[in-house]
Amino acid sequence: MDIDTNNIQDLIQKVKEQIEQEKDLSPALKSSLELLLLVVTVLAKRLGLNSKNSSTLTSADPNRKKSPKPKNTQKPGGLAIKVTTCDL
Repeated sequence: MDIDTNNIQDLIQKVKEQIEQEKDLSPALKSSLELLLLVVTVLAKRLGLNSKNSSTLTSADPNRKKSPKPKNTQKPGGLAIKVTTCDL
């Protein structure tokens, strides 16, 4: 699911304007709505973070693009040692 944080910010701004226009809201409800909008704003900003622009480790980032590992060109069985025999 790909969410555009700019659209979320636009929606939050529209809701804030609607709250300001509504004159019949109780102060408690108004402050609760503003707190919820703040939480949504913080969460929306966190959606855009990844290991490149935050303090998250690259290995802990579940959304990172993983590059394929190079194929092993060695033969199985460890190091290849060439043994020569000598006549005595």
